[in-house]
Amino acid sequence: MTMSLTTPVTGGAQTGFTAPTQTLTVDQAPDVNQKQWAVTALGGTQAGVTVHTVACPFTVTVSKPKAFKVLGKPNPVTGLVKDVPMNQYKVIVRKGVLPLAAQPYAVALFVCTLSVPAGSDTADAPNLRGACSLLVGALNQLSAGIGDTTVAGIL
Repeated sequence: MTMSLTTPVTGGAQTGFTAPTQTLTVDQAPDVNQKQWAVTALGGTQAGVTVHTVACPFTVTVSKPKAFKVLGKPNPVTGLVKDVPMNQYKVIVRKGVLPLAAQPYAVALFVCTLSVPAGSDTADAPNLRGACSLLVGALNQLSAGIGDTTVAGIL
């Protein structure tokens, strides 16, 4: 996979944070089709945020399909492909959080799944790149709002 992260990562804007950064170290991913990094240091102001530990994980994992699906043959009469399989890529962030004071950490799981129609990687790469560009740009702009929504429950 060509996905890689440079460290530190400049975090998205969040209410109460000032210039957040996360320093990463390469970690062993849970599966062979994944890459993973763990947060080992924090920069800027992120009061109350903890770095990665066994009991309180803070990781980002990227994955690709174990076996890629390919586009089937078109119907000889209609010329249409009946079923278009999807290849799924994921970005997963795991963060240990306290569900209640004096309780053990529970893991919050944030998953971004990209379902890509088989064949579109060859037939329409520019539009796949356009979708990725919008996704990352929108998440960056929505970062503080997403954080506020996960805390206040207001969309």
